[in-house]
Amino acid sequence: MCEIEVEQIPGLPGKLPEGERLLWQGRPSWWALARRCFKVRAIAIYFAIFAVWWTVSALSDGVGWGQALLDGLAVVPVAALAIAVVAGLAWLTAHNSIYSITSKRVVIRTGIALPMTFNVPFSRIASANMKVEANKSGDIVLALSGRDRIAYAHLWPHVRPWYLKDVQPMLRGLPNVQEVGALLSNALAGASAQTAEQAESVTAEPELLDKRGKERPWQGEPRPAGAVPLAAAE
Repeated sequence: MCEIEVEQIPGLPGKLPEGERLLWQGRPSWWALARRCFKVRAIAIYFAIFAVWWTVSALSDGVGWGQALLDGLAVVPVAALAIAVVAGLAWLTAHNSIYSITSKRVVIRTGIALPMTFNVPFSRIASANMKVEANKSGDIVLALSGRDRIAYAHLWPHVRPWYLKDVQPMLRGLPNVQEVGALLSNALAGASAQTAEQAESVTAEPELLDKRGKERPWQGEPRPAGAVPLAAAE
């Protein structure tokens, strides 16, 4: 995690190391963030209920229908302002967020006032699940392995809701989520196969065999998770 000062490649904290390739970049849909994270529909429903309550309350006091409707509509300017503020925050969040997938990691750049990047190496991804909405958009959830954790508040809203302890980064509101899921699955499979080949070449060396000629357990870095088709998220 680092603060971004100058981006040589948008969405990435620096140039890619030799041998690493940028496979895909994209942004979340601002409307998806507004609905799923900032709860703009719930806010609209709240003010609608409030307007109905004021109207019914005015009628119960003996006021005519015209005046009662005016009392209920008095909520509309406040509701419009609240929805505009929330929608604006969702747009700014989406505009300042970039998701990147390289041949070795997933990178999430987020933050409006203080942009930060979060690097998730393939070796730390235990599983990747995909949730597809009716309009073919959706989210990709990354379950992590290892003891290091990312703070939930730092990563929000690009995080699976309510997983406060075992934080799971989330690529939210992707319009083409199935294409991105297939690309990520292939990238994980390629990284896993490459690591397996390197492990086999190392374990075949004489110094990694015990006195009985049996291979010693692998002692290197954790291998990337095998890339099976992305399962449906809960």
